[in-house]
Amino acid sequence: MIHAEFFKRGKVLLGFRISGHSGMAEAGADIVCAAVSSAAYMAANTITDIVKANADVSVKDGFMSLKIPTAESTSCRVVLEGFHVHMVSLQKQYSNYITLTDMEV
Repeated sequence: MIHAEFFKRGKVLLGFRISGHSGMAEAGADIVCAAVSSAAYMAANTITDIVKANADVSVKDGFMSLKIPTAESTSCRVVLEGFHVHMVSLQKQYSNYITLTDMEV
């Protein structure tokens, strides 16, 4: 199961943490893991390389975490909200493989 946790302060998104594997298929053929990984990397790369935000990013096998300072929330808002909407959509489509939670920070 993939678990995605979104860090919020009120309604402001300040990052996310994704862990686990969907288990839908074998590694290399798992479309759920591929969709989540691709979207997470796009969000992280956009925030760090395009927006140039001072983000704390950690990546390991089956894990990615991204946190931004509150001061960077305005410049990262559209990317994080877009990623959140995409993850909600994936969770609805693949509810047996993805869980989402919001965490107040």
